[in-house]
Amino acid sequence: MKFAVASQNFRTVTPHAGKTRRFLLLDAAPGGEPVETGRLDLPKEMCMHEFRGATHPLYDVQVVIAGSAGPGFIARLKERGVTAVATEETDPRKAVTDYLAGTLKPAAPDEGCGCGGHHH
Repeated sequence: MKFAVASQNFRTVTPHAGKTRRFLLLDAAPGGEPVETGRLDLPKEMCMHEFRGATHPLYDVQVVIAGSAGPGFIARLKERGVTAVATEETDPRKAVTDYLAGTLKPAAPDEGCGCGGHHH
């Protein structure tokens, strides 16, 4: 399974998936060790908040994990068959392993701004 983990510093899981331009790409099977397969370092217009095109690197993974994700981000990825999940887990590999095991800790409620991607 292919995962993209929001990580502005390429070390920890970071919030605001729709604004994130850096993702760790990991491949993992249930019970297996996640393997980093690459990194996304997207230009500003490719962050999901700004993006309006038809194909996007995040559409190529099965799951996106971030510290927080707004309803707009989650809905857009869902249209492409991609699951977006928010978690309080900060270790990208542990987040992937826990997701596959069904034990990933969800993000605390209301951690996102709840604006659906529209900044006021």
